[in-house]
Amino acid sequence: MIQFSLNCTDGHRFDSWFQSSDAFEKLLGAGMVTCAVCGMSEVEKSLMAPRVSTARNKAEKPLTSPANPAEQKLADMRRKIEKNSEYVGLKFADEARAMHDGDTPERAIYGEARPEDAKKLIEDGVPVLPLPFIPGRKTN
Repeated sequence: MIQFSLNCTDGHRFDSWFQSSDAFEKLLGAGMVTCAVCGMSEVEKSLMAPRVSTARNKAEKPLTSPANPAEQKLADMRRKIEKNSEYVGLKFADEARAMHDGDTPERAIYGEARPEDAKKLIEDGVPVLPLPFIPGRKTN
């Protein structure tokens, strides 16, 4: 894996990981590398220093704070969801349906669902929406 520092033509700076330099070039050429802030696909690599692993920096956490206001808002939203909702894990679709059908009391929940289960919930009018983070996994 390799990490690149990237810039979009609107001047947003962000980092992203790729399997290799060739993989980055292939994804970039296909328009699949987009700005993490604005979504623009006109992205280029910025100058960066190589990262040399030492005993000192192995103990450092790679992400200590959000890099921009958008990341800060996402971090704040995640904290609020985790504080005010119950994580139900892979039982999300069953729990959401049971609440919608009146079989269990309503409460704020979040969790994980297979795409086909999430699609069925939406088709059946169950009010759900995807989260911009992977639930249940702790971040720095």
